[in-house]
Amino acid sequence: MGSAHPGLKQKAKHELKEMIELGAYFVFFFFALAVYDMLLLGEYHVTSWNFGFALINALVITKVIMIGEYAKLGRRHENRPLIVSAIWKSFIFGLLVYGFHIIEELIKRLVHGNELVNTPRELRFDQLAARSLVVFCIFVPLFGFREIRRVMGVEKFRSLVFGSRWGGG
Repeated sequence: MGSAHPGLKQKAKHELKEMIELGAYFVFFFFALAVYDMLLLGEYHVTSWNFGFALINALVITKVIMIGEYAKLGRRHENRPLIVSAIWKSFIFGLLVYGFHIIEELIKRLVHGNELVNTPRELRFDQLAARSLVVFCIFVPLFGFREIRRVMGVEKFRSLVFGSRWGGG
């Protein structure tokens, strides 16, 4: 099994760790939004439990972010101040998520037997844009922290944020 196997194992471990960290971040926010929806709709006597949707959305966005980072998206302004880089990445990845939401809606319509010709009239671009705005707002602190981590180094960042126990990787 040569030296390629340990490298592959380390890469898989790193990817899993990144996925868990991103997923936990998004689950936190999307569950909070689901609770907000539930409480708001409860005022109008509408029962709403969207935790499954929140979990699925968090996992999908996690994967979209990982794919985008693998494709090296958003690196255009990494040599600028961190806030510029973080907002740029939030914008680029927000557009990517918006695109995935449109594709998701198209696929849902195809699965339910709708014709694609009617889809642009039936899509609620206002809702998609509103969801994308919320996602953008969630991305700004995420990419802010990720940019700080990039500049400081993973071990030093984790040590600073989580204490010296977590700094070793």
